[in-house]
Amino acid sequence: MALVLILQLLTLWPLCHTDITPSVVIIVPPALYPKPWLGAQPATVVTPGVNVTLRCRAPQPAWRFGLFKLGEIGPLLFRDVSSELAEFFLEEVTPAQGGSYHCCYRRPDWRPGVWSQPSDPLELLVIEQLPRPSLVALPGPVVTPGANVSLRCAGRLRNMSFVLYREGVAAPLQYRDSAQPWADFPLLGARAPGTYSCYYHTPSAPYVLSQRSEALVIGWEGEGPAARPASPAPGVQTPAPPPSDPGVQIPSPSSLRPRSPGPQPLLPQTQVSSPPAPPPSDPGF
Repeated sequence: MALVLILQLLTLWPLCHTDITPSVVIIVPPALYPKPWLGAQPATVVTPGVNVTLRCRAPQPAWRFGLFKLGEIGPLLFRDVSSELAEFFLEEVTPAQGGSYHCCYRRPDWRPGVWSQPSDPLELLVIEQLPRPSLVALPGPVVTPGANVSLRCAGRLRNMSFVLYREGVAAPLQYRDSAQPWADFPLLGARAPGTYSCYYHTPSAPYVLSQRSEALVIGWEGEGPAARPASPAPGVQTPAPPPSDPGVQIPSPSSLRPRSPGPQPLLPQTQVSSPPAPPPSDPGF
């Protein structure tokens, strides 16, 4: 009998906590109480001090919404609204407010203490600077005649914008938006030898940037590549990467492919009035 009960419970999803006793969890079939959607404005990755709004949207009119954070015993906030949407305001967020959030809702015609299924978790990251990416050459940093090479800039977060720089060239060489935590930059073999670095940033304001990667040297076969740290150089100014609003045209390398509908693999070929300033480079860049 105990085994049957356990199997039945495993087929059901746990709800959010109740109003009266936060530690109590009521188990109900998911189809009866569909989960809401939770989003963040202006972004899920922000710097400290930014005001963040978490929006919980229910698939049906609700009466009460609750916001929960992983690791907390009870709900952080309640909102009593007669609509499908509730907003939770986090003012001047700190790194301690980062974490995994979810929301639930309930209707007045439901049994007491019953909440909807929880939304999918939303990861909020509050950080001054994104971790430094790595830059590697595929298949390798040594170019043979007639062969091409691809440079992979790899960070730790998905849905970021990546920028590639080449030593001696003032403007960014290539841009990529990527749903993966990395982006690949193809280079023609004949033009590949040189010294490169990359960084990544959030795709929209308020921008959060990473440090520059260590420099990567691409050489001809027999020359021997080398890598060196990219130490900051005060006073060195480099052009900003391209954000996404219509405006002034930016240089567009011939290797960039057109933007496709839907998820955007490349950064737009336009700039806005206040793009993020790139991280400093070493004196060679």
